[in-house]
Amino acid sequence: MQVVWFKRDLRVQDHAPLALAAATGPVLPLFVDEPEIFLAPDQSAQHAHFREACLAGLRADLRALGLPLQRAHGDMVAVLERLWRAKAFTHLWSHEETGNALTFARDQRVALWCRTRGVTWQEIPQHGVIRRLASRNGWARRWGERMMASQAQLPSGIRAAEPVVTLAEAWQPAIPAGADKAARQAGGRAAGLALLDSFLAGRGQDYRRAMSSPLSAEEACSRLSPYLAFGVLSLREVVQAVLHRVEYWRDQPAEHRPPGMLASLRSFEGRLHWHCHFMQKLESEPEIEFRNIHRGYDGLREDVFDPARFTAWRRGETGLPMVDACMQMLAATGWVNFRMRAMLVSFAAYQLWLHWREPALHLAREFLDYEPGIHYSQMQMQSGVTGINTLRIYNPVKQAQDHDPHGLFVRHWLPALAGVPDAFVFEPWRMPPGVQRECGVRIGEHYPAPIVDHEQAAREARARIGARRGDAAVRAEATAVMAKHGSRKRGNDRDPSKARSRKGRAANHSAPPAQEAFDFGQG
Repeated sequence: MQVVWFKRDLRVQDHAPLALAAATGPVLPLFVDEPEIFLAPDQSAQHAHFREACLAGLRADLRALGLPLQRAHGDMVAVLERLWRAKAFTHLWSHEETGNALTFARDQRVALWCRTRGVTWQEIPQHGVIRRLASRNGWARRWGERMMASQAQLPSGIRAAEPVVTLAEAWQPAIPAGADKAARQAGGRAAGLALLDSFLAGRGQDYRRAMSSPLSAEEACSRLSPYLAFGVLSLREVVQAVLHRVEYWRDQPAEHRPPGMLASLRSFEGRLHWHCHFMQKLESEPEIEFRNIHRGYDGLREDVFDPARFTAWRRGETGLPMVDACMQMLAATGWVNFRMRAMLVSFAAYQLWLHWREPALHLAREFLDYEPGIHYSQMQMQSGVTGINTLRIYNPVKQAQDHDPHGLFVRHWLPALAGVPDAFVFEPWRMPPGVQRECGVRIGEHYPAPIVDHEQAAREARARIGARRGDAAVRAEATAVMAKHGSRKRGNDRDPSKARSRKGRAANHSAPPAQEAFDFGQG
């Protein structure tokens, strides 16, 4: 009996563990609801409901193959022990997972149990993330090799293992407290494939130009990230579909090709590469879920964390309309585009001077597409504690002026400001009392006054970070961080010393400009 353990790979397509197990013997597909993991502080009700939709699709696809999905509830090791006592199986199959500390510790317990029981646990990579990576040199080449490899194909004549024990008991799926988001994306592989098809067929033609504005990004972005995070689509099938479509559009006469389509698809393919680049950081250093990548920034904000500021930020009550509007959209939909995500983290880290850990947990719950490897790497990068990235302090007023010039986004998500004139909609605290009376918005009553002077706070934050960066010991440690986590130019990644800009500074350190990164998951 070959036990195939499904985790964040809820599909049968391009599923190497399932294919290899099916070629070896009768298969028992297994999914376990693990309360310790699914009720953790980084999980929310929306994740559980999205997962249920994905599992429904997986169950149907397995049923079509003659493989009933076995579902259990409880600690993974306890479930395996119960199953093994009923029938002493010898093989456990799964994909490798780069998850949070809880899944890492769980996998260590599973590995120990397997050794004790004489069970061979075979873990197969499903991304471009490389376990036990000694050096970043050559990483991009190896990523490309994995993405271009043939997709896993199921053998014919798959045999189902005889049921040996009833694993399901009277229980409900692990759903954290809180409400589901009514406006979030629908779960399941069918929904993911529909988005992929529409993006490649033409919807993505404005991706490169339109992804920065919250007004246009909702339609222009692929919106595939939650389907990648839950594994209903494999990264490899998405990469190959994109490259196949690039070839298709390249062969079409220019007049039949959607304007900007080729450039947008090439840009999107690059972000799929960054997806694994960021996950590799957590794989190589799991501690970054909890501590700064660059230890020279320890103590910078931790001891001065202001709970009142944090509460105003997470509720969207900072008095800065673009920040608050993005938080309201996120609360309703579980998604906001990458540039706005970067602005939210930047505002929390710099203008509010909040250590990144609590904001990271809040956003993990809010992001439907939460992917730990991407999430914690990006939280630290946007908070300025990696030591190797350009410091980017977003001005929320300028972001609004650039990406919501007529205030449509702000007014939609902050209806209290609907009647505020254009001249004040992004800085309503500047309205004279007479204008406030005329438009029916009194600052401090109908909409909060700013909790900080964002320009002054940004200047102070820049000075604080600059002083820390100027320390000789901090500069020295940045070299070690770069060697471990920094990117290498593709085509030149065997020798990081060659990745230089014309000014002689290391180019392409560990991420592209914030607005060009794949994102926390957004894509």
